[in-house]
Amino acid sequence: MEKSFGLLFFLRKPKRYCNGEIPIYMRVTVDGIAIELSTRRKCDPEKWSVNAARMNGKTEPVKLFNAYLDTLQQKVFEAKRKLMEVDKEVTAENIKNILMGIEIGKEKHMLMEVFVHHNEQMKALVGTEFAEGTLERYQTSFRHTQSFLKARYKVNDIDIIRLDHEFIAEYEYWLRSTRKCGHNSTMKYLSNFKKIVNRCLRNGWLPKDPFMGFKITKREVDRTALTETELDMLATKELHVERLRIVRDIFLFSCYSGLAYADVKKLKRSDIFIGIDGNQWLFSKRQKTDVSARIPLLPVALDIMKKYNDHIQCKLGDFVLPVLSNQKMNAYLKEIADLCGIGKKLTYHIARHTFATTVTLSNGVPIETVSKMLGHRNLKTTQHYAKIVDRKISEDMNALRNKLNKNMECELKA
Repeated sequence: MEKSFGLLFFLRKPKRYCNGEIPIYMRVTVDGIAIELSTRRKCDPEKWSVNAARMNGKTEPVKLFNAYLDTLQQKVFEAKRKLMEVDKEVTAENIKNILMGIEIGKEKHMLMEVFVHHNEQMKALVGTEFAEGTLERYQTSFRHTQSFLKARYKVNDIDIIRLDHEFIAEYEYWLRSTRKCGHNSTMKYLSNFKKIVNRCLRNGWLPKDPFMGFKITKREVDRTALTETELDMLATKELHVERLRIVRDIFLFSCYSGLAYADVKKLKRSDIFIGIDGNQWLFSKRQKTDVSARIPLLPVALDIMKKYNDHIQCKLGDFVLPVLSNQKMNAYLKEIADLCGIGKKLTYHIARHTFATTVTLSNGVPIETVSKMLGHRNLKTTQHYAKIVDRKISEDMNALRNKLNKNMECELKA
């Protein structure tokens, strides 16, 4: 039975288009069902003939451009003929598969199915190989990818063979524009997605890496920390609400121990040992990196620990501190910052930055020692904190320089 068949080249304007060249797409329609493929060519709209579906002009570059589209058109008809020769159904999808080099009848591998399988395996290994937070990031990445497919391709899933550099570039743009992700967040989601792509490559399901030529780069961000004055303001402020006092104490514990939220939350009394110097040490394995950290406890941290020895939540679970959810901790920290007159946006992770800079590096603790206590895998990660200390040194020295210059001016006038 003869089927209706159509082929059209057209310009597709990207979102927020202002001017310039526009990508050309090819639409193949069989019995009302269409597929669209990028031609990997662009054209200025003013030079494009809608009726002819070709570029206007008779120059040699225009002739070569139109000849390329003619070749694509010829390949579509060859694909149609090939399907008829091997007695396969002529459909838009089958034509697309031939054009993309997919063997007809070969098993398909769908992107979101591969993603689901990956996340299910990761979920089964949470607590042994992966942290809960790592799984959450991949689950978020899965939802973003699914939303992108619906927005850009109007589908819930896609054959992985359709992944190419253009797909990655479009996904990056969607994360930045629609999801309003910052640069580093965008790169993180693309890095998560790349792991799924790499699984497909290793299994031989993809002929080439769609990330080839695409650089995933992180931008360095300034790490905020409390100054010595702000830390003192926080510690001495009289708080009349118990929940705020508890959150302040737990936050201060991290300021003087360097533990991240996840590590404080799971910290047990059995993790406190007598160290080589006869003092109490904290032995912990970082949830994020699975690296062991051994930290001699400072007096402030020890006093906070003793304060909660008899707290019901600590006694029942053998926990060191009665830690609330991360969301509540951060919400109450903002309230505490307002009460203390601290202008910085206070989040729990600032405690770790404060330990690294204000409490240790600024007081002459060697960076190698700080790196070990923070549980960093390499010294390079810790060196970001050293830059903050350098900035403080620079500010202090500039203040001293100005003071000396003023003294010199006064002596000259005298």
